[in-house]
This record gives sequence, structure tokens and C-alpha cells, in this order.
Amino acid sequence: MAAENPTLVLDERAPVSLVQRVKDARLPWVTIVILLIIVFCAAFANLVAPHDPRANDVRNKLQPPFASSEHILGTDRLGKDMLSRLIYGARTMLQVTAPSMVVAILAGTIVGLVSGYSGRWADSVLMRITDAVLGFPSILVALLIVTYLGTGVWNVMIAIAATQWARFARMIRGEVLAIRDRDFVVLAQIYGVSPGMIVWRHLFPNVINTLMVLTSVSVGQVILLEASLSFLGLGLAPGDPAWGILVAEGREFLTQAWWIALFPGLVITVVVMAFNFFGDWLRDYLDPRLRRAGR
Repeated sequence: MAAENPTLVLDERAPVSLVQRVKDARLPWVTIVILLIIVFCAAFANLVAPHDPRANDVRNKLQPPFASSEHILGTDRLGKDMLSRLIYGARTMLQVTAPSMVVAILAGTIVGLVSGYSGRWADSVLMRITDAVLGFPSILVALLIVTYLGTGVWNVMIAIAATQWARFARMIRGEVLAIRDRDFVVLAQIYGVSPGMIVWRHLFPNVINTLMVLTSVSVGQVILLEASLSFLGLGLAPGDPAWGILVAEGREFLTQAWWIALFPGLVITVVVMAFNFFGDWLRDYLDPRLRRAGR
């Protein structure tokens, strides 16, 4: 028996395998596959797309889907291949969404950390500005910004970042208020640690989980905002391969060529739902209480 005990101890201390960790995480595989396909299409659109998304082929205009192997999802009113435009639309979506989300996350996180930790007049001023931004509908603010600055990728990114940072600021500020009076923060203040170091070393690491969940949920809303601006003609230039523009081009042919608006609309719906489902899973996974309840 004495010879068996060490073996039992070693077995108990054996690290959990990667396969077991994946099983315990209960990953949303359907959602992950959808998002990976979108990222792959965006990164390798020039290799995946069968045709040039801007090339006109009037002889094959308004060709229905699955009518030929050359244009699987049909063509639009100018003969542009719908599948190619949808694939390049994924690249356009990421080119607009990713930079604008990065700017919104950085700005909102900095404002939330400073506001929550500083308190007093700084908190009041920053939160009143944040409340003012949150008080207006995002689409209205984005429309005003794009109307003033003009259409184009950069102006759309500015409009999206300007409407999304306040949500991050408000959420991060609430997390900081719940953390700043804890013992490890108070002890750091007693030992004379600078406010900047306290924010960076003690507060920011404790709000990362909230930041990740909020980011994953907000991406879907940003995609809808960009598609809405393009649909209204205030986003990218007409003719560009963007999902919102495709829906706008198809609204005049809903009875004659239904596929022009239907396919990009379905893609937008699926991608937004995928990001929302991934955000729900991430929230449950990062919250130990919800994870234990699920088990």
C-alpha cells in the first residue's frame, strides 16, 4: 500500500488536459465556426471571391441564384457577382468595425478608469459628458457626424467611435467604483503608490473581464450601425462591396430580384447573432457563479 500512495498523489496532481479544458468550457462551436468563416473571408477575399466585386457584366444582370455555376448566388442589376460582393463585404465590415472599436474601447476605458478612481469634480464632469452622449440615439449622432464630415471609411469610423466610447466609459466606471475601496487598493495608497500605477496595476486588470464581454456584445451593434449608415447612403461610397449598400441596392428589386437584398440581410443577421451568442457565452464563462450554476 505504501508503494501505491505516491502514484495516487501524482495522479491527483496531474494537470488537466487541453481536451478536458475545452470540454469544460462548453465552447459555442457553431458561433465560433461562423466567426472564423467571416474572418477568413475578410482576410483572403481576393483569393476566395470568384469574381471582381466591382466588375460589371450587363449581359448577366439580375441572374437568379443557383442558375449557373459561374454566379452561384446570382448577380445584381449591373451583373456584379453577389457571392463576391458578400465576401468582400466581410472585409469592408472588419476594416470599419475593428479600428473604430479599438478607438472606442481605449477612449471609454481611460475615461471610465479616471472617472471612477478620481471621483469628485472629475467624475462629475466626465460622467455628465458620458450621459449626454448616451442620451442621444447612436444612429442619430452618427448621422450628424457623417453628414458634417462627409461619406467615406474614415468618417464612418469616427462616427462609430464617437457613439460607442460612452458605453464602455459608463460600465468601466461602475466596476472601478466597486473595486477602489478594497483592501489591496487602500494598502497601495497607504504605501504611497502613485495613482497612475494603482490604476494600471490594480484597477485595470480587474475590469478586463467586463471589458471583454462588453466588447463582444457591442461588435454586433457596431455592425448594424455601419450597415445602417451605408443603407441610408451616408456610409461608404455607392457601389462599394458593403453589406448595407447591397441591401439598399436590392430594395428597388424586392419582387423582381429578391436575392439582392435577402442574402446580405441574412449575412448581417447571422453575424450579429453570432457575436451576441459569443458574448453571452463569454459572460457566463468569465463569471464563476454562473459557471458553477451551469454545472
